[in-house]
Amino acid sequence: PDGLIGSSAAMRPVYRLIDRAAGASVPVLITGESGTGKELVARAIHYRSPRAAASFLAVNCAAIPETLIESELFGHAKGSFTGAGSARQGFFVAADGGTLFLDEIAELSPIAQAKLLRVLQEQTVQAVGTDEPRRVDVRIIAATNKDLEGLARDGKFRQDLFFRLHVLPIEIPPLREREGDVVLLFRHFLAAAAKQSGEGNGVGGPRPTEAALEALRRYSWPGNVRELQNLAQRLVIFADAGVIDTVDLPTVMLYVAPSSPLPHSPRAAPSACEQTRRTLREVEVDYIRAVLESVGGNKTKAAAILGIDRKSLREKLKTPSAAGPDDRHTEIA
Repeated sequence: PDGLIGSSAAMRPVYRLIDRAAGASVPVLITGESGTGKELVARAIHYRSPRAAASFLAVNCAAIPETLIESELFGHAKGSFTGAGSARQGFFVAADGGTLFLDEIAELSPIAQAKLLRVLQEQTVQAVGTDEPRRVDVRIIAATNKDLEGLARDGKFRQDLFFRLHVLPIEIPPLREREGDVVLLFRHFLAAAAKQSGEGNGVGGPRPTEAALEALRRYSWPGNVRELQNLAQRLVIFADAGVIDTVDLPTVMLYVAPSSPLPHSPRAAPSACEQTRRTLREVEVDYIRAVLESVGGNKTKAAAILGIDRKSLREKLKTPSAAGPDDRHTEIA
């Protein structure tokens, strides 16, 4: 019911920690690469906990302008700042009795970090423009794809807040380490996408060939589970004759170790010597550039297809290997 799929050895410790976290009410800090399913884990904790009947609210801290983050989290009084035409209760009050999931916690401003620390210490919130603290009962689950401990050590994130959040840490492994889960997840996403689009004909969507599944197993999945899900959704729409073969997959998925070509692949894999010269980073960059080209250079659409956010896409493109021969000095917007 909570949507967690996979039985790989890499995920078993995560499942055990989810059950342990569900039985407690302490803060949880979920870490992992972008697209690994941090919000899904947070929801699993909530819906297995005694708070399951109450609200679960997810907040992306990076998506809220710094000037509004305090108002969004803690609320504000009418007239407390320009544009505050009415009072707002904020996410903490809205989640009272339930769970508040703070994604990309590393993006919080120092002032918001200080206020969050106070909430964790005193279980009260104070809306912007008021002097009245309000008691709340909210379970905090935070998440980040950054090295929060390193940021705290370097003075870029409050150490005291880090230690408050780090009571029960859960690290989600990247998809490339979840041996055996890729095919299971892919079939699940195909069936879900087929059902949603009406393309399934009652049989779970297009049928992948063994060659296609082998290509998926070999791929490194830089966008993790989100990238796999996005691929399944696209293939449900574009696969011909109800079959998914290697020709339907992004080219980059066909050029990975080992050096022997995939069965029925439309092109042979590069030689071992060629693979030595081409790093995983270069392969990833080629894929990113191909996706960008397919959407006319639209970075928002490309990021959605890749299963990463726009900021992560910009970071991946800020490298000499990401620039073509004519655009090495072009700034990525």
